[in-house]
Amino acid sequence: MVEPNNNNDYNSASTFDELLPADMASKAQEIGIKKAHLDFTSTFALAILAGAFIALGSIFFTVSQTTGGVEISWGLSRVIGGLAFSLGLVLILVGGAELFTGNNLIIMAWASRKLSTWRVVRNWGIVYLGNLCGAVATALVVFWGMHYEMAGGGVGQTALNIAQTKVELGFGQAIILGILCNAMVCMAVWLTYSARTVLGRVAAIIFPITGFVAAGFEHCVANMYFIPYAILIKAGAPDAFWQGIGTTAASYDNITWGTFFVNNLIPVTIGNMIGGVFFVALVYWVIYLRNKEANRL
Repeated sequence: MVEPNNNNDYNSASTFDELLPADMASKAQEIGIKKAHLDFTSTFALAILAGAFIALGSIFFTVSQTTGGVEISWGLSRVIGGLAFSLGLVLILVGGAELFTGNNLIIMAWASRKLSTWRVVRNWGIVYLGNLCGAVATALVVFWGMHYEMAGGGVGQTALNIAQTKVELGFGQAIILGILCNAMVCMAVWLTYSARTVLGRVAAIIFPITGFVAAGFEHCVANMYFIPYAILIKAGAPDAFWQGIGTTAASYDNITWGTFFVNNLIPVTIGNMIGGVFFVALVYWVIYLRNKEANRL
């Protein structure tokens, strides 16, 4: 029997092996530098796409939570919803787009002094605005398509209930749920840096994203779709819709542009930034890149 050549076998296999965390950190840093130096038009266009992609995942989630009177356990329903919502991040990380929450990882390059503070803030500002435009535009198009009338108005009622729950969160509660959410989102992005194949990236995305959605954590870009869509339904759905679901727009008085921004978007964005920057990006920078950069000084 011929003995295998261990060195050759190792070298051959290493071509296909996923990256280990230290290499993932270097990759995250390099990607962050490229993102921060992307021109305005490309960054903004990719951010609009990301907002729309997250909105598509949110639509899928809304449909998954509309049971049509069929009994299903709450926990199982949430897990199914999380799997459905994963569509958004799959489209972003495989198709290519710029997501504000995932771009919190850019801070790793800043910590290594490879990016200025202005470059980081510029990227975050452009991407955040683009995400908002993409998500709200998608909400408007879906509203015009009268998607809320599906399942006898059940989809619209689910959308309204989702939004009402979100705007009724306490300010501090919204921050904490935002922290937990983006720790999971950034972990999903981080894990994709280990993968060398599309299948590997998709597998890395599904469990963290399903987990944060099932747990009820708060994502600012998703909420840029969920709440504006509910506001549009509340303001523009015909009487037949309200009669069909057996309630009125007055039952959703808390869903307004004011509560969207003050009760949800602002605290959730703060929480998302804390979770992404401090709980993921800087932790991995300290572990894998701090000493490397110190040795270069």
